[in-house]
Amino acid sequence: MMQVKRNSSNVIQLAPKRQSSESGSSFQRSKNRETRIIAITSGKGGVGKTNIVANLGIALVKLGQKVMILDADMGLGNLDILLGISPKFNLSHVAVGEKRISDIIVEGPGKILILPAASGIQELAQLSKAQTTHLLSELYRVLDPIDILLIDTAAGISSNVLHFNAISQEIIVVTSPEPTAITDAYAMMKILSLQYGARCFRLLVNMVNNIQEAHEVYRQLSLVADRFLDIRIEYLGHVFYDRNVVRGVKLQQVVTLSNPTTLASRCYESLAARVLESSELSFPMRDAKGFLKHLIANKMDFGQ
Repeated sequence: MMQVKRNSSNVIQLAPKRQSSESGSSFQRSKNRETRIIAITSGKGGVGKTNIVANLGIALVKLGQKVMILDADMGLGNLDILLGISPKFNLSHVAVGEKRISDIIVEGPGKILILPAASGIQELAQLSKAQTTHLLSELYRVLDPIDILLIDTAAGISSNVLHFNAISQEIIVVTSPEPTAITDAYAMMKILSLQYGARCFRLLVNMVNNIQEAHEVYRQLSLVADRFLDIRIEYLGHVFYDRNVVRGVKLQQVVTLSNPTTLASRCYESLAARVLESSELSFPMRDAKGFLKHLIANKMDFGQ
């Protein structure tokens, strides 16, 4: 297990915890279970995915979970901007071997832990096999105290996006009611199914005007998936369109903290509860650390 240390620059340091009979470290796992690795992904940009990751993470913390968010949009990371934080180091420093991953962890609003990505570094948009293996090896070292790791992937179907989805136990696909977003969400699930053997997905419909609109998106995707793909899509939930979310983005404020009783915030609370409820339910989950260890040992063989 690990314990938390904080330095003057607000960097969270995860140091090996000495064996002790004392109980009650502020950063111990809340339950005796493996870390859950959940990728949150989308077929296209503009569906509010990063906002969902941040708010869902904070909602999970409110329910007693130790949550870390990995900003996996390597070349165009913006989670730090959304949260109004300015990390000194990011995953680019880890990828080139300048820093350990434990050196770059920062605490964001609502006590979520952040692994920030770089922004404007084209070379990181497509990590080499060696760089990806190195990042996974580093990630493996810091998972012990974490209940849930949320991976905020980039939008689209680049190799980085597909690889980070492939290492996850669970995949949440975010879409909006727009036809292009629905089509791209289907394309994402199709590629992950055919190339990486993913069979189970959870659907989250964002920026809906009513529940019926969200259910119709789910119906359309399920109908096509049942006909053409050997996958299962579970309806995770929806988030209503809420002007407070838009206002919060402009002010770099997360709506679950700035407006905890607003419509969208209540949706995030429900989503967090469903994520926790579903941990024991329908989706078969592999051992996260065991799978990462397997990938590292086999030099990133993602194929099925």
